[in-house]
Amino acid sequence: MEENKKPHSLILKERSFLTVSQVADVDTFDERKIVLLTSEDVIEIEGENMHIQKLDVSSGDLAIEGEIFSIFYSGKNYGGKQKGFFKKLLK
Repeated sequence: MEENKKPHSLILKERSFLTVSQVADVDTFDERKIVLLTSEDVIEIEGENMHIQKLDVSSGDLAIEGEIFSIFYSGKNYGGKQKGFFKKLLK
């Protein structure tokens, strides 16, 4: 693991309250999908009636309330922001 990367943690309580640490940025959010960026990964959270209850940019702490259906790690290639191996090869 590189030294500038900090491990993050997720705590999900009763599928209705999620806390995430070490959040670097919130890429997109609405009531059905929230996309978070950490130093290591992109995390997609899907659900209904989701709201960001707390966002502390200095500590990277985030709290989400709502009905949470899935939490998905999509890596650093979310939305084509970084080119993968095959995209570079076919260029």
